[in-house]
Amino acid sequence: MAAPLYLFTGPEAGERSDAVNNLLKNYEKKLGTVDVHRLYANETSVADVVSLLMNGSLFASFRFVVLSNAELVKKKEDVELISEWVASNDGNSALVLQSDEISVEKKLENIVPKENKKIFWEMFQDKKEAWVRSYFQRNGFRITDDAIEAVLELCENDTASLKRECERFFVCFEKDHTISAEDVENMLSHNREENAFTLFDAMTEQASPSERLENSLVILQKIRLSKESDSIKIIAGLTYSFRKLLAWFALAESGVTSKDALKSRGFGSAKVQQQCRRAARLWSRDDVSQILALLAKTDISLRSGGAAFEDTLLQMLVYSVVVKNGAEVAPFEDSAAGF
Repeated sequence: MAAPLYLFTGPEAGERSDAVNNLLKNYEKKLGTVDVHRLYANETSVADVVSLLMNGSLFASFRFVVLSNAELVKKKEDVELISEWVASNDGNSALVLQSDEISVEKKLENIVPKENKKIFWEMFQDKKEAWVRSYFQRNGFRITDDAIEAVLELCENDTASLKRECERFFVCFEKDHTISAEDVENMLSHNREENAFTLFDAMTEQASPSERLENSLVILQKIRLSKESDSIKIIAGLTYSFRKLLAWFALAESGVTSKDALKSRGFGSAKVQQQCRRAARLWSRDDVSQILALLAKTDISLRSGGAAFEDTLLQMLVYSVVVKNGAEVAPFEDSAAGF
């Protein structure tokens, strides 16, 4: 029997979350009451996670632990702790490792049974379209093709984000209403919440560097005042966007330009294609690699530097990306830019 250790990775957060919840339901069906804990690798040590797994619960016979940001579990001693828990597991607990990344530390991945691993890839555009149409129909609404295209252009395209945005319509319209593109524009464009993806979009605007910097910093401030204020999530969203841009460069270099070919590789949305074209005019492939390195360095600094410096580090990051194409800010530039 496979050890109760699971690894769910990939950018399709909605399907990944559904898989975790289905796994939990299976354990509840077999065992009754389950003690559930949802933790984050950037907030909780692996030693504490393993201690939680090994110590029984007073209120349930089984303990189910979900550890997000599993890509951060890299230390040899941490991997060994999880391996030792797997070897000594008494059948009273399970651990689900999950990550937005495609993979985690190889030695950690190697101790997860093959049948307990799954990568949740971003859906192709046609499947996203079918998902949106089906979701509205299941909730008693109709939606036009133009409206579906507008939803996909205005929302992050993982199913968790799509579900959250689509639910707004169920509150504002009567059932049997046909959702139009105008409805979508009014609901999502005029009332959108800023996040890492709208920040990336502002960075790619067709404007001067100073205008793009000003707009980007305004959006960054709005994000920091919202429920999406977690600096690590901001870095993760920007990293995802720039990695996608790197994939766009690779497709262009290999001569992939047809609509169907782009669609099959996750670039079916007209908005995403336009955004990538704008970004490719601003940054070279080498620039994007430099920006990704800066994002990784900023991520480390944010995790170790404390909350007091978060806003400064994020503002310096935006300045470096927009004005310096990913080159680090020199000390004299810090004061000149007001940081």
